[in-house]
Amino acid sequence: MKRTENYSHLAPLYDKLMEDVDYESWADYIDEIIQEHYPEAETILELACGTGSVAISLDELGYYSILASDLSPQMIEVGISKALKANADVRFTTLDFMNIDLDESFDVIFSVFDSVNYLQSDEEILKMLSECGKVLNLGGLLIFDFSTPLNSMEAVDYLNNEEAEVEDLRFFRTSEYDPQQKIHTNTFEIERLTQDKKQVIDRFQEVHQQQIYTLEEMLSILKQTPYHLVAKYGDFDLIDADENSARITIVLQCQKHP
Repeated sequence: MKRTENYSHLAPLYDKLMEDVDYESWADYIDEIIQEHYPEAETILELACGTGSVAISLDELGYYSILASDLSPQMIEVGISKALKANADVRFTTLDFMNIDLDESFDVIFSVFDSVNYLQSDEEILKMLSECGKVLNLGGLLIFDFSTPLNSMEAVDYLNNEEAEVEDLRFFRTSEYDPQQKIHTNTFEIERLTQDKKQVIDRFQEVHQQQIYTLEEMLSILKQTPYHLVAKYGDFDLIDADENSARITIVLQCQKHP
């Protein structure tokens, strides 16, 4: 079995994997946060956009100019195809949020579905935040969410032993959470099938490892940055997050450039 880059062979399966996610509600939530804290915002950069579902839903609102980015060129390829079918004006680009090299700046940068949890240390999070500061307008918002230990403990059982099939591809996922190290690992075994789906042509493996952070840990990291903490919201509502929040959305304001 071949070990491959994350979200390479998984890209064509990603929308099947995420079919239970309500992306329109997620986009509405991001819009609600923007309208609450920076209603004059016009330009948006999405980091780790996946196949672009949130960006395309935000575009439907009609008042944002959106650039959606992801490290995986395979995910971006799927996103471009989806945007064309939806007649969306979203632009797409391949981008590493640990090395943001763009010739434009934005009123809002956001990243959802715990992409920040892929960063394995305080230093990596600080690096990402610094990179965002290079292209975030003064007064602009940086919005990201992260998964907490509670979320992993609640999710690990239903994520484990998941399987699905799309055209000539199928995947099987195992999910494990180490509460001592606070590491959540999702391993995907991906098979490419013959046209009649009776034989396996090739097998691939992707191992996705996330570092899970508590609210206290994340706030400690943020204190080391020049950003102003505007809000910390819990579980898709404009209510203050606490230690019982499974997923926390952080809203930061850029007050000075790094």
